Amino acid sequence: MFHYDRGLKLTKADLAVDFRRRQPRAFISHAHADHMARHEYSICTPATAALYKLRLGQQVTRELPYRQPLEWGGLRLTTYPAGHCLGSAMLLAEDGERSLLYTGDFKLGESATAERAELPQADTLVIESTYGNPFYRHPPRAQVLEELFRLVRAAIDSGATPVVEAYMLGKSQEVTLLLTREGFPVLQHPKIYAVSQVYRACGVDLGDCHLYPGKPLPGHVVVVPPQFHRHNRLPGLKKTVTFATTGWAMHERTRVRWGVDHAVPLSDHADYDELFEAVERVNPRVIYCTHGPVSFVECLRKAGFNAYPLDRSEEELVAPVQGRLF
Repeated sequence: MFHYDRGLKLTKADLAVDFRRRQPRAFISHAHADHMARHEYSICTPATAALYKLRLGQQVTRELPYRQPLEWGGLRLTTYPAGHCLGSAMLLAEDGERSLLYTGDFKLGESATAERAELPQADTLVIESTYGNPFYRHPPRAQVLEELFRLVRAAIDSGATPVVEAYMLGKSQEVTLLLTREGFPVLQHPKIYAVSQVYRACGVDLGDCHLYPGKPLPGHVVVVPPQFHRHNRLPGLKKTVTFATTGWAMHERTRVRWGVDHAVPLSDHADYDELFEAVERVNPRVIYCTHGPVSFVECLRKAGFNAYPLDRSEEELVAPVQGRLF
């Protein structure tokens, strides 16, 4: 039903899935740079199409809303919410005999700006496993937000400007809405603000949020891309308290690596326990893992699941083979 060609391809439909190199036909699960390219023709959700065009210019797309099956290339294709960012989608492909679910990046828990993930059952599961290490069990969301709000409020009370670093698409809009709901007005970096206008056009109101006016304003939080994007720095920021919002904040070295005062484990990916929950809900006969540690395959196998790395077939775990098809 599928094969591996430096990425997942649905064989019958000749459909590339989340390829970073240009393809004749591709499915894009969401509009993050590591999941898309300037394809000749792309299938994606309406929100992803809008964000895709914002980031890469006018592209030819076929919009596929959630839960509306499309007969295409000998397959029935259906998208389901992935809970990762606006428009993010899982893809269920069925050929009448077999079914495959590709999760893309996903999160099972609550999101302020994305529909909660839905997991249909399938024979084969291709699962994104970024946090496939038992170390990455994220604390409860309410606990994380309580700590973030406390630290932001303390920064403002001290006369500093809280500067929250977050990826331009998804995490920035999520943290903005969470802050404005808590009563903190937000100023956004221009690149983040451009993405936020697409969110608003798609019906996601981010609250009291505005474009950074060239200097900080008292009592406002500033949301910027991560500081390792040096060319994205803003003028006028002097006395600041900086925050990283990432699931990697579970590791004590993240704060130093990001060069911030605080690292908060606010994640838009499934943690280790949610990965197992997803597998159990899909109830597949075979699992292929991608975008995560290979050790997660062994974790699944020890739990009794039939699991493999996506870039290696079952036969390859015994002896290398050529031209692998699944």
